[in-house]
Amino acid sequence: MGISYSPLRYPGGKNQMYNMVLDILEKNNLRGCHYVEPFAGGAGIAIRLLFEGVVDEITINDFDISIYSFWHSIVHQTDEFVALIEKTPITIDEWHRQKYIYANVNEFSLLELGFATFFLNRTNRSGILKAGPIGGLDQSGNYKIDCRFNKLRLIALIQRIAENRAHINICNLDAKCLISDFHRDHSFFFIDPPYFNKGKKLYTNFFELDDHRELAAIIEANLKDIPWIITYDVCQEIREIYAKRIVDTVSLNYSLQSKKKANEFIFFNKLSV
Repeated sequence: MGISYSPLRYPGGKNQMYNMVLDILEKNNLRGCHYVEPFAGGAGIAIRLLFEGVVDEITINDFDISIYSFWHSIVHQTDEFVALIEKTPITIDEWHRQKYIYANVNEFSLLELGFATFFLNRTNRSGILKAGPIGGLDQSGNYKIDCRFNKLRLIALIQRIAENRAHINICNLDAKCLISDFHRDHSFFFIDPPYFNKGKKLYTNFFELDDHRELAAIIEANLKDIPWIITYDVCQEIREIYAKRIVDTVSLNYSLQSKKKANEFIFFNKLSV
């Protein structure tokens, strides 16, 4: 799985692809580039590339207001966020309180929503925001609700990210709008849309088939001369959408109810691979 610098847990987190992405950047003279993730989620590769000095700037974009709130809060309200980690008990009672905040977006600030998202991500099964708590509501499981919530480690990680805020852009745009309006040289896009087959189970903002087709058309129209890769779960519908593109497959570990392996498509543009 390798090193993870993201404070968020994601099933099938693309951090497993770090070495492949690093190799692509080096082969294509893209060290020092502006690295963009339109569907950032946990942004594990972006953060690691920045920490290790491979890229000079990253853009973390997520249309899901809860995920955006988390990234905005740790970058721009770091001290307040750290204080919440320090004082908040990791209990089932607190889980219910944070779940209420997460479910009632308009009643709370970005900081409160960002922390609720973080809390649920660290305490839910596999980090899935729609799932229940690790160990169950009665805490009868082998693992308890706090087993993925090492406060000292997470605080140190968040503070390190915040120290790099001058090189981090946080956006809350529809990915299609971000791609349509992008005008920057020496950039690289890592595009990781919602899974086609399991999107409804995993994401707040999932895609239907027409959304995947529209995204592909916008990418083809606006990123012709910009190097990018797109990752997808393997399925015939997606292969047909990107039929003209070079394709490879990679096997990733992911964890939902249990650890499994799955193949994913990778499509390329303007890259030597």
